[in-house]
Amino acid sequence: MSLEIVELEIPDVKVVTPARFADARGYFTETYNRQRFLDAGISAEFVQDNQSLSVTKGTVRGLHFQAPPFAQAKLVRVLQGAIVDVAVDVRKGSPTFGKWVKAEISAEAGNQIYVPQGFLHGFATLEADTVVAYKVDNYYSKECDGSVLWNDPDLAIDWGIDLSAAMVSEKDASAVRFADFASPF
Repeated sequence: MSLEIVELEIPDVKVVTPARFADARGYFTETYNRQRFLDAGISAEFVQDNQSLSVTKGTVRGLHFQAPPFAQAKLVRVLQGAIVDVAVDVRKGSPTFGKWVKAEISAEAGNQIYVPQGFLHGFATLEADTVVAYKVDNYYSKECDGSVLWNDPDLAIDWGIDLSAAMVSEKDASAVRFADFASPF
């Protein structure tokens, strides 16, 4: 089995598409194989799987991060529906600090996105009843949990949805502005 790897404009963020083998019954795919990911330059050792259901199209989750020592790399895939996935580089000294990249990830395409540590992460659902699953390489810590305002005009992220109709949590709606964010990375 093989992986198709596409580096985005920030090359550390990658879209990974595993091969699918289809027949009249449907398809089979190997969504994660440690050795194949290592061969592709993704060395994160995943320790936890997470899953979310977003009932409403236009739901935004993000921009989230876990600060060191509980920083997390993520491998995100969609089990049902579709999302626009966004990663913002917040690594101090990075030539792409404050820049963002996005990719459409969907159950139909079978693609995934790898977001390394040192990035803010979020997504917007493009369909109702979207189910997102993701692996992380560190455990959740409430004390290290943080977020930056998803619709901050300084970031000007194109979420691919009607921003005025976006559904967000209270936490995400009241997150700190990017200008006031002190990166721990």
